[in-house]
Amino acid sequence: MAETAALPAGFGELEVLAVGTVLLVEALSGLSLNGLTIFSFCKTPELRTPNHLLLLSLAVADSGISLNALIAAISSLLRRWPYGSDGCQAHGFQGFVTALSSICGSAAIAWGRYHHYCTRSQLAWNTAIPLVLFVWLSSTFWAALPLLGWGHYDYEPLGTCCTLDYSRGDRNFISFLFTMAFFNFFVPLFITLTSYRLMEQKLARSGHLQVNTTLPVRLLLLGWGPYALLYIFATIMDVSSLSPKLRMVRSLSRPKEPTPSF
Repeated sequence: MAETAALPAGFGELEVLAVGTVLLVEALSGLSLNGLTIFSFCKTPELRTPNHLLLLSLAVADSGISLNALIAAISSLLRRWPYGSDGCQAHGFQGFVTALSSICGSAAIAWGRYHHYCTRSQLAWNTAIPLVLFVWLSSTFWAALPLLGWGHYDYEPLGTCCTLDYSRGDRNFISFLFTMAFFNFFVPLFITLTSYRLMEQKLARSGHLQVNTTLPVRLLLLGWGPYALLYIFATIMDVSSLSPKLRMVRSLSRPKEPTPSF
């Protein structure tokens, strides 16, 4: 699939160029900003704390998302997928690992901030390191399942990047989607929302409301909500009823910038 330079069905020349350009700008800006976060952590001893380790993990995940977008941008500008079917599976797997790590990493940061502001005690290394390892190992486990047959990676409508195949809408996809979404979207969203809500109540009682507690939740929903809506739609309706252009919108909404520091 997508081995020639012919325009993908449903897309014009300018639309393909626009998608590639947007992805390229997002990828380069994300790599730059997250790279700065990683560089600062490595070069500044004062930032090498357990709390900032959670932020570093998120920056690495978002850098991976940006790298995934860069590959998609290059393919879009070439108007074809040049890496073959194995490359598609690798691209889908890498994108899914980093996406899940970003979502769960955001929840870990929310919990870390709750711990910092509400217990007034420092997060320990023997808590932060296992937490980061759990985020990445769990994300790798869930991302590997489509390679083993539960779920499937395939090309996006543009044919120049790969992700979880939602076009089938069969029992295999539905069972994987709901199980994966529960543990990797709704549970992290609940942890994030609850942590910031409790932190807001604690700070309000003390008269020192210094943190915008709603912004991280909004960013999480804005970045990954379009994915959730499209996948849920695919479980109840024929996703081919949506235009290819509309289905590509979600690919342009992925967050690629790190959460602000503690």
